[in-house]
Amino acid sequence: MSDVTQLLEAIQRGESHAAEKLLPLVYNELRKLAAARMANEKPSHTLNATALVHEAYLQLIGDQHFSGRGHFFAAAAEVMRRILVESARSRGRHKRGGDRQRVDLVDIPGRVDADPHLLLSLDEVLTQLASEDHVAAEIAKLHLFAGLPIEDVATTLGLSRATAYRNWTYARAWLQDALGENS
Repeated sequence: MSDVTQLLEAIQRGESHAAEKLLPLVYNELRKLAAARMANEKPSHTLNATALVHEAYLQLIGDQHFSGRGHFFAAAAEVMRRILVESARSRGRHKRGGDRQRVDLVDIPGRVDADPHLLLSLDEVLTQLASEDHVAAEIAKLHLFAGLPIEDVATTLGLSRATAYRNWTYARAWLQDALGENS
């Protein structure tokens, strides 16, 4: 009987120290299994193989009982599959913006003239922002359309540098949210 099987049986008997001894024995194999599962994922995936191993291990060591080493690794593969499927589902959910495309406002000054749809959308949401916070809207207009750095915007509007940056941070977040809803 292998060490892994013995430790799995000890875990079933309720011996708490067995779970601590099991991870070092199975970690490298779990890591290889996770790396194989992650090979088909996009490079920008939020999980990496190490995180997948840790998440799967925590789920495996719960109340499950294993008949041996093979059963444990088969269950590990299934748990990893479920974790990746749930991660894909959560990325695609509408409430999490799965149908939206990310718009980075840092890039907008160079793109505003090139994309008329973006220009119209940005103008519309800036008008909405102006009705809510006139100063933040002015900072956004000067930065995005005139291309002024925030320090120059602060000087132009007679604001402190800190106040201008604080308002720009608010305006950028507000605009990103509004543009995401309009996309």
